[in-house]
Amino acid sequence: MADELPYRPRTGDIPTSPGVYRFFNGDRVLYVGKAKNLRSRLTSYFAPLVTLHERTRRMVTTANRVEWVIVGSEFEALQLEFTWIKEFNPPFNIQFMDDKSYPYLAIGLGDKVPRAYVTRRRGHKGAVYFGPYTKTWAIRETLDTILKPFSVRTCSDSTFDTAKRNKRPCLLGDIGKCAAPCVGRVTDEEHKQIAVSMSQFLQGKDDNVIAALEERMSAASANLDYERAAKLRDSIVALQTVAEKSVVVLPSEVDADVYGLARDAVCAAVHQFIVRGGRVRGARSWTVDIDDSVSSGELMDDLLRSAYAEDLPPRLIVLPELPEDARALEQWLRAQREELSGDARVSAIELRVAQRGDMARLAETVTTNAEHALVLYKSKRAQDYLTRSAALAEIADALELESAPLRIECYDISHLGGENIVGSMVVFEDGLAKKADYRSFNIAEAADDTAALAQVLDRRLAYLGTDTDIKSFSYPPGLMLIDGGLPQVHAAARALERAGLTIPVCGIAKRLEELWLPDSEFPVILPRNSHALFLLQQVRDEAHRFAIKHQRKKRSHSIASVLNDIPGLGPVKIKLLLKTFGSVTRLRNASVDDVTAVAGITQELAERILAVISPDTP
Repeated sequence: MADELPYRPRTGDIPTSPGVYRFFNGDRVLYVGKAKNLRSRLTSYFAPLVTLHERTRRMVTTANRVEWVIVGSEFEALQLEFTWIKEFNPPFNIQFMDDKSYPYLAIGLGDKVPRAYVTRRRGHKGAVYFGPYTKTWAIRETLDTILKPFSVRTCSDSTFDTAKRNKRPCLLGDIGKCAAPCVGRVTDEEHKQIAVSMSQFLQGKDDNVIAALEERMSAASANLDYERAAKLRDSIVALQTVAEKSVVVLPSEVDADVYGLARDAVCAAVHQFIVRGGRVRGARSWTVDIDDSVSSGELMDDLLRSAYAEDLPPRLIVLPELPEDARALEQWLRAQREELSGDARVSAIELRVAQRGDMARLAETVTTNAEHALVLYKSKRAQDYLTRSAALAEIADALELESAPLRIECYDISHLGGENIVGSMVVFEDGLAKKADYRSFNIAEAADDTAALAQVLDRRLAYLGTDTDIKSFSYPPGLMLIDGGLPQVHAAARALERAGLTIPVCGIAKRLEELWLPDSEFPVILPRNSHALFLLQQVRDEAHRFAIKHQRKKRSHSIASVLNDIPGLGPVKIKLLLKTFGSVTRLRNASVDDVTAVAGITQELAERILAVISPDTP
């Protein structure tokens, strides 16, 4: 592959102004981006191809030309980029995947006789939308409860016209859950006011609505109209029930959207809490395939433009990390709010990272939900049989194996400053972890990671073809995966040669997630969103986790064995020392003041500890 792209513009021809650029293949737009400095941004795409991330490399090699448009500011660039992404739907722009169409509660305030209804589609002229909600049953339950105090019609237009023509209300009218404007029990204007009151309540103005009902209940009771007072009391209870379903976490005047983010090298999950009137009124989440060159700020930038393409943004948006062009994004969001609401007097919108207090605690909860969503997304991908089969086939194709590697063994080395060296072996069969076959290895001494890896593999390969109690250890894996680059792969190849075995082996290097083969000068680079890379990363990460777990356990035992014999040190104090210093070396290098900083350690005891573990210390 030639390293110089034929359509690369001369650097001096690219302006240094803000602007928007598009990469094309023929007439198709592949990617749309914005830049504060077009020259600086565009030249980064034409760096040596081997230095580019795989997704970027695929985009620039697929394209055959690039064009740009100069604009006056970052804000204008943001507006134009958003417009073009919506218009052209370029395949290389980040695509957030919302795995469902969320339901909304809508109130058709623009209609002559408004109605409340549940919908998954937006765009009805004059309608006010609340949500999105995560479950349809939850929104229907809420609507059923709220119809007691706000008896807005919920029937279709055809049902309404039939009732009006026959002068007979439906069942909801008979049981008091509809004001029955169809038969004139209330006028159209009175019914519309009921709908407006429902809208105000759902916007979070709970206190005003409930206080007004309480006043009317007291007045009815004073007038001895106990039946009316009882109905008002039931309405108040219904509203309080709806309000209590969302925990109050913030002052009642707060309207905000709070986002949490969880990510790894290949995918990310974003979760949103919709806070209105200080209560969480709804939630939703997205997942997206990424590469690790995409910063969290860039993800938030793209997400906000996706989330508020059609939804009204609140005045406060809390993010885990601010985008680089946060101020320009605030201007764009304000313009979106003005356009969607039709109100030219929209106040400023603030993007903020929560630092402390209730908002920060809520942000932590949202992040926890994002982490859960990421685990579910990855688990769903890993558990799907067709996905696993495709991943194994892709691995076989990429590494030129004779057949799909139905058994993959992955090896990793872990240590802390050269001490407590351990090795791990994890096993995946048919793309799923087989934990019964996991093994860990203690290594007394090794010059470096490659020497430690050689010891581990020599010990493991000795079991092949022998009568071991673990039958699966006696036959070779379809692939030996090494956590590391070319040096580690060469060490594995030498171990196989010493054992007289021929087993496919490759290494996966963390920095660019490249696959290295022992006899290859260049790495194999899989697409960042491929099933094969996802599975190999999952196997590698599991080997890394298992190695660290064993290394920590070994480290704790070795430190404890040294400390147990020191008079005055009990289990609690040893545990605190382990937590504080982590290793004998770090404790040995600590000063008396460092040790006495640990709770319960006196100066005399600290001197005694250091004297025992550092006998040569004067």
